Amino acid sequence: MVLFAEGVVAFLLLVKIGPLRELVIKSLDQLKMGKGPATVKTIACTMSVILLSSFISIVKIQNKGVKLGTMSPMDQVLWRTHLLEASLMGFTLFLGFIIDRMHHYLSKLIGLRSNVGASKEEVDRLQKETMQLKEKEDKSSQEIKQLQEKISTLSEDLKKLKLECKEKDKNIETAEAHVAALQKQAADLLLEYDRLLEDNQNLQTQSLATSSHFLAMA
Repeated sequence: MVLFAEGVVAFLLLVKIGPLRELVIKSLDQLKMGKGPATVKTIACTMSVILLSSFISIVKIQNKGVKLGTMSPMDQVLWRTHLLEASLMGFTLFLGFIIDRMHHYLSKLIGLRSNVGASKEEVDRLQKETMQLKEKEDKSSQEIKQLQEKISTLSEDLKKLKLECKEKDKNIETAEAHVAALQKQAADLLLEYDRLLEDNQNLQTQSLATSSHFLAMA
């Protein structure tokens, strides 16, 4: 009965039939929790002792038969009984070991699949973020190009303004020099005018003096 149950469990672990595999895995998970592992180990140790005892009995019966040269019907029955017990115990322990290993690796496989699913979601999220960053980068590149064009235009305008300022500065310097020359010329003219006024006054004075002299002589 135990051997049949183990065979069914091993079959369900090997072949996926609807939700039965998940149900068996969950049942084994619960069995390995709490006192389950200790109970299973105790049963396995007991079966191992029985298996070892059966092997010892088989060896003793065979040695007895070798010494006597033949085996009695009773020994043959006992030998076959112990052999059957050993075979059943051996297959039971072997299937138990196979079920334990299958459960272990299937649990790992399920965990890996879950991790792979989570990793795929993470990769998809990172790809979306990468696309968004790329779009932002393209947009930023376009804005940078526009700003560079504006900066180039402003630089050209600034150069033009500098040239215009230089030309205006030259014109201002020329005008200032012209004004200074005119001021100097005006000052010279004023001096000449003052000199002419002084000469005129002197001439008038001399003329009056001469007129007075002539009048006195007359």
